[in-house]
Parts: sequence; C-alpha cells; structure tokens
Amino acid sequence: MFSFGRICYCAVLVIATLPSLGAAQGPVGTKHATLITVFESSEELHESLAPKPELRFNAVRLPDLTIHVKDSVKYQQIDGFGASLTDSSAWLLAHRLTDDQRKELLVELFHPTRGIGLSILRQPMGASDFALSEYSYDDLAPGAKDPELRKFSIAHDRAYLIPILREALAINPNLKIIATPWSPPGWMKTSDSLVQGALLTSAYAPLARYFVKYVESYEEAGIPIYAVTIQNEPLNVPNDYPGMGMTAVEQTSFLRDYLGPAFREAAVKAKILVFDHNWDLIDYPTEVLSDPVAAGFAAGTAVHCYGGSVTAQSELHSRFPEKGIWLTECSGGEWQKGNVLEQEVRLIIDATRNRARSVVFWNLALDQNHQPHLGGCTTCRGVVTIISAISPAQFTPTVDFTALAHASKFVVPGAYRIESNTFGQGSLEDVAFQNPDGSIVMVVLNSSDAALAFNIGWGDKYASYTLEGGAVATFRWSPFSREELERR
Repeated sequence: MFSFGRICYCAVLVIATLPSLGAAQGPVGTKHATLITVFESSEELHESLAPKPELRFNAVRLPDLTIHVKDSVKYQQIDGFGASLTDSSAWLLAHRLTDDQRKELLVELFHPTRGIGLSILRQPMGASDFALSEYSYDDLAPGAKDPELRKFSIAHDRAYLIPILREALAINPNLKIIATPWSPPGWMKTSDSLVQGALLTSAYAPLARYFVKYVESYEEAGIPIYAVTIQNEPLNVPNDYPGMGMTAVEQTSFLRDYLGPAFREAAVKAKILVFDHNWDLIDYPTEVLSDPVAAGFAAGTAVHCYGGSVTAQSELHSRFPEKGIWLTECSGGEWQKGNVLEQEVRLIIDATRNRARSVVFWNLALDQNHQPHLGGCTTCRGVVTIISAISPAQFTPTVDFTALAHASKFVVPGAYRIESNTFGQGSLEDVAFQNPDGSIVMVVLNSSDAALAFNIGWGDKYASYTLEGGAVATFRWSPFSREELERR
C-alpha cells in the first residue's frame, strides 16, 4: 500500500504497518484483557500513529496518576469522524490526481482497516465558500421563479462529486452523509442571489420540496443521505460567497410547518438537524427545540467550533437529553500556532466528552495554497494537501489526518463513549469508548510540557505507560478472548 510519506510536520506515517484491530494480539483472558495495543503521535518526536510495545494488565498500580475506565457507564453513541468533500475537495481529487492516486487516497481515508476509517462526510448542498463557482440545484435568470422545481437538477454533482462519493461508499459502505445548504436557489431569497439575503415567505414550501428532491435524487444516484441540516451558520451572512440569514423563529416555522411535514409525507428517512452554528449561540437551538411540534421533527443539533466553549454541548444535552448533538464543522488553518496536533486532538476529546456523536473537520482536501475557494477563509487547512504545483501532483496528509486517525481508525461507528476520569488541560486529557464488539479504545493527550507516567485502571487491573509532553496515544484492548469474539 502507498505510504503518504512525510506529513506536514515531518512525521513518518506508518498506517500501512498497523496490525489488524480485530482482537488483542497474543493470549487473552476471558474476564480481563491481557494485552493493550498502543499507537502514538508526537510533533516533537516526528511520529505519526507509531506502534509501541504492547502493554499487559496486571494487579500492580504504580504511584502515578490513574485514568480509570468504566465500561459499565455509557453515554452517547458515536456515528463517527470525518470531513467535508466540498466541491473544491472533489474537484482536486478528480482533476489533479490520477485515477490510481485517487483510489489509493480514498482507501487511506475511508477503508476501516487498510486506512483510517473515516465514516462521515458532510456534503454542501450546492456551493459553499469552497467551490469553483456559485451554484444551486435550481438556478434561474434574475427575476425568474420556479416554485414547482421543474428545473431542479443535480447535474453539477454528477460530474465529479457523486462519482467520488460512490467510490468512497464502495470502500466503506457504512459511510454516513450529512447534507447542508449554504444557500437555497437565489430566487427563493430576498437578495435574488446565492449571496446574502433571507428566505422569502413564499419560498418556505418550495425549499422544503427542494430538500426532498435533493435526498431522493441522491438516493437514486446511489448515495443515501443520513441527515440534513437546515442552514449552514444561519446567523452568519457572508458577502463574498453563498449564505443566508435565518432567525430561530424562521427556522422553527420552516421545520414545524414545512420541512418536517414534507419529509413525513415523502417518507424521507434522513434525520433533520437544527442550528449548525457556533457553541456561543445555543440560545438558537434552545428556541427551536423548545417548540414541541418542531422538535418532534428534529433528531438534534449540529454545532460548529468557531465561538464559545465546547461545554455548551453539555448544556444543550441537559436541556434536551433525548436529542443528539453532532459537531459538523471545525477547520484548522494557518492561524493555529504551537502544538497543532494537541489542539486538534483536544477538539476530538472535548467534543465527545461533551456528548458529540460526531467530529467533522472541514475540507477533506485542499491544495498547497488552501484553494480552490470562492471567498471567506484563505488559510484553511484540509485533512489532506494535494500539491498541484508539481507534475505529477502529489498528496500528503496533514496534522488533521493524524488527529482524526487516533479516533476514526479505532472507534467503530455504533460505539458508545464510556466513563473515564480526566485531569484537564496541562495534564492528561482523555476520552474512552466501547466498540460494538466489546473492545475498548482510549485516546490520551499529554498536554503538559513534560513526560507523564500514568496508570490505566480497568476493574481491578492496571497497566502503566509514559507519554511524552505534547504527545497523543490511542490504547485498545478487548475484554474477550478470540473464541468469545467469534461467538459474538
């Protein structure tokens, strides 16, 4: 298998050498796991997912910090980890890589064992800030209207987006697609444009049908839609790329009276997520979900990381414990300084400790100049960089790839977050999960400057490990023998 070579901070990627993650290697007890596999990354040590010597549980607890893992205490179920195959990302994969390169990259990204097992893609419905041009699925001349959506077409996406999605789904059939509009067609808006404006009252019913036609058209093309969000960042109205303002009152009305009933009548199974904006604005989803009829159509809330504190997710959960929370966008970029790996892993740890069912980074791929893009962010980083300035083009994973891999390669969709104590920023930060096969995964970040020795406590057994400052490690063990796993 192709090796990505050296990632952005000069760490050698070793994913191709990772052993099978089925059962623990070697003899395994039937009550407690005997062995723990360990994979570690460090900017300082120039390592990325480097396999470390296996650990063994025993009865000895050293006089160090102890992270206690309790698989008897379960929290939210995990849908997965991923990014967005934006128009820009898909165009780069289709037009800057050879067919063999693209296939190799998609395996590295999506294959559950041969790659890092990304399991979620958030797809813009039409153009976003990362697209080659402005477009929707029903574009008309200025002043024209199409309330019956007779000109609706996903032809734009059939050129390269849908073919790549099909390739990704063939590699990982459990891949979940979350779809989000940055703007409905311009004729539905007060601006008569994809840029700026608000939704016309007369367009509420057509927009609901637009969502239905999108889901049905994608499913006819072989792309099942797991969920939709109503509007990307509804309180952010950009002036140089598609977007739309939508108040909480407007979103409540649209969901309650139009979108929810339209999905019900058309038997659309895709979940509906509200909000899709920053942590510091949770009054918005609180207002929408406080309407009992609107809330009845919503599976929960989508959130972004660009403002406020991740603890807002736990506040939302306390208010609406029956509703899920999905982190659907967080981009890294050149503005990040210091240990970027630490920052990206902390996002994964904190988001899932605060009830997120997903962690989705922004662009799956961008070029060496953070392009193509229409507007907005000029220094955003992709999960993979496609270096198109040379011939033939090359691709290399970024720090975001490594951070995602520490969770996505080991935590299987359908896993539950389980109880583990944490010592907070400046010490050991962690999160633990139990996979459907019973195996346990723990991600630990040492955000101090010095190496820290610690115990992993599980029941009455302990294992000890020393993690360098600024490094992250994923630990995995199974409570079952190979024979028990085969019977499950």
